[in-house]
Amino acid sequence: MEQICEDLRAEHEALDAVVANLEEERWMTMTPSRPWNIKDQIRHLAYFDDRAALSATAPDMFGKHIEEVVSDIDAFMKKLEGVGKDMPIPELMGWWRRERKRLVEAYAAIGPKDRLPWYGPPMSALSHATARLMETWAHGQDVFDALRLKRINTDRLRHIAHLGVTTFGWSYTNRGLEVPKTRVRVELTAPSGNLWTWGPEDASDKISGPAEGFCLVVAQRRHVDDTRLEVVGETARDWMLKAQCFAGPATNGPKPGERVVQGKD
Repeated sequence: MEQICEDLRAEHEALDAVVANLEEERWMTMTPSRPWNIKDQIRHLAYFDDRAALSATAPDMFGKHIEEVVSDIDAFMKKLEGVGKDMPIPELMGWWRRERKRLVEAYAAIGPKDRLPWYGPPMSALSHATARLMETWAHGQDVFDALRLKRINTDRLRHIAHLGVTTFGWSYTNRGLEVPKTRVRVELTAPSGNLWTWGPEDASDKISGPAEGFCLVVAQRRHVDDTRLEVVGETARDWMLKAQCFAGPATNGPKPGERVVQGKD
């Protein structure tokens, strides 16, 4: 768990550096994930870092939390709308920093194959931590876009890219659709210039290009046509239109041109 914990901590710190010195009025800036502003993005991360830490340290208590959620989903959603909303910014930042620190420490104390409960099926601790890194990066992208900042990505994207590839089937079953039998080759260029690959080399369907673009698509932060990805084959194209690397009900990503900030990613 050492590497994922180190990378998760770094992802937290990268987003912290963007928001820590924002003037208070800029925290109210609307993000592309309407109706959320920047403050909403950070309080969302703080709350679910808290829940993830509970899952990793007290799974029985987290199970009781899930029972409460399932018994009254509307009440849970209403709670999410308000949690942290009235916190002054310094208090919110303190909360987020405490919860994310507690979370990383919790992950560091367990094994990568330990099973942890979550809002869907149980996950390995490694997958659990990877999902939190993805969430931090994805909601961070909303903040970067709101502030119209160009993000400088790192090879931490490999975690998100791998999650995107492994959720190929989920992107279909979550929509009640049959998983395509066609295999897809994925070849991504890392920010460092390294090549990351998944799938059979002789696959007829193929996705290639910058890792950043692929991660933005599977996290539903860009439409595939607004990236520099080269997509060959019907299944590959269909996947990029349905890709969803996060838990929860099936959702659709942005439409073409909807989230272009500074050219193609």
